[in-house]
Amino acid sequence: MRNRYENEMKLEFLSKSNNEAFARIAVAAFVSQLDPTIEELADIKTAVSEAVTNAIIHGYEEKEGMVKIVCKLIGNSVVIEVSDTGKGIENIELAKQPLYTSKPNLERSGMGFTIMESFMDEMKIESVVGLGTKVTMKKKIEQEVSQKEEDCAIKA
Repeated sequence: MRNRYENEMKLEFLSKSNNEAFARIAVAAFVSQLDPTIEELADIKTAVSEAVTNAIIHGYEEKEGMVKIVCKLIGNSVVIEVSDTGKGIENIELAKQPLYTSKPNLERSGMGFTIMESFMDEMKIESVVGLGTKVTMKKKIEQEVSQKEEDCAIKA
């Protein structure tokens, strides 16, 4: 049986750095259906920004390619996949180390994966050298329970 999601959005765009802002705003607009807090939305936008920037700068380097985002709303959680068909990551564990960067000449901080991990509840990296990389991130949106719903739950 096929997994069924409550809602799903797919987005593909050229690996140009000015598309990074578009990606974060598009994902934020889609996730807003779950009524996240401003902080939750900021976390998601930052994580998406880091993943997209990694795909553009590291995945494709000086070449152009497509960056793909699949965003799924499942219950009160969001699952975001950012993928590229770029050069891939040789050593994922090394790439995940804080301050590690393969592009020190670009003044990159080497904190992209660390930031994604800290702002999201889960993060998984899949990569094959020569074929590309997919970063999957998940975040649960803490739904605020209204006082009226809380009172009903207490009485029940």
